[in-house]
Amino acid sequence: MADKDLAAQQEARDAVEAASFAFKTVAQLSQSKIDEICDVMSRAALADAARLGKMANEETGFGKAEDKFEKNRFAAEDVWNYFRDLKTVGVVKDTESIVEIASPRGVVAAIIPSTNPTSTAIYKIIISIKSRNTIVLSPHPSAAKCIAETTRIMREAAIKAGLPGDAITCLTNSTIEGTETLMKHKKTAVILATGGTGLVRAAYSSGKPAFGVGPGNVPVFIERSANVAKAVSDILTSTCFDNGTICASEQSIVADSPIADQVREQFKAQGGHFLNSSEADTVGKILQTPQRTLNPGIVGKSAAFIANLAGISIPDGTRCLIADCGGVGRDYPWSIEKLSPTLAFFVADGAEQGRVAVRKYCNSAGWDIRLGCIRRIVPQLSGLAS
Repeated sequence: MADKDLAAQQEARDAVEAASFAFKTVAQLSQSKIDEICDVMSRAALADAARLGKMANEETGFGKAEDKFEKNRFAAEDVWNYFRDLKTVGVVKDTESIVEIASPRGVVAAIIPSTNPTSTAIYKIIISIKSRNTIVLSPHPSAAKCIAETTRIMREAAIKAGLPGDAITCLTNSTIEGTETLMKHKKTAVILATGGTGLVRAAYSSGKPAFGVGPGNVPVFIERSANVAKAVSDILTSTCFDNGTICASEQSIVADSPIADQVREQFKAQGGHFLNSSEADTVGKILQTPQRTLNPGIVGKSAAFIANLAGISIPDGTRCLIADCGGVGRDYPWSIEKLSPTLAFFVADGAEQGRVAVRKYCNSAGWDIRLGCIRRIVPQLSGLAS
């Protein structure tokens, strides 16, 4: 184990040094060349989106292959199309009072999670190269193969288009020590960290500029004026997509009291199954570990799988398990981020009570700073000199 840790640390150091050397070339590329390289990487990732989605599903056991394909397609096509025309070279804004010039930062350390491994790798590679930075990816150990394959596909396409080979690297030794070495290396300029709370905190405390995407634990308030059928449909579509592995998907429902019964009926009609108190307690025990952290054994699993694991029976065709929840915090397992098609259910009387309930839920969740949108991260990866 010690030898593996040492090998991982050395690999990380070598990768950053090589990426730093490649950065000298990448930083001088023209806007047209950068866009050409990103375009061919996007098309290469898109061509293999289905295969990579299947690989991710089979390697991690999380989610659904067809949904991971869609996430890959979105990252490779929609995200790229959204900011492909964004200027990241030279003068990007010129007014009477200020001139903004995009200046790349250097080596990007990209920490890739197991829940959304291939899609996260795709967009982090594209946004790093788009902003004329180089990138070293540190894959989650349980998703190392699919992340490495994603990197290989995009790297080979980029090299053919003129990008230095060391501009994109994926570490082969996945250890905590290797990741820490990557983040703290003196030539690492920016960290893009996607993962658990501990990882994101480590990124923030590394002494480097860091953009962290940690736990989400998203609540949603259904107000009395809402189109209940549509609201429920949208929530189920979101929380059931890829079996709930996206941290931005809903984890709890706060229903306005005048329509609470209607909300319940719509969930039942659209594939949600409300557990009785005994069943909810039984499932709650497997949502958490004895240390009261999220049980990885239920992440990205179907409602049927979770019910079977808990030893309870549910109707055929159940899309999502739902339980009334008496409070918020670690003493209430249903209120934690579950990353599965499971929802906690609360009732509040009016928008003000709903706001208080949602705020209490968010505060209890201890949310980390999140990446708001892809459009904003690309300029932030470039220092703007006036």
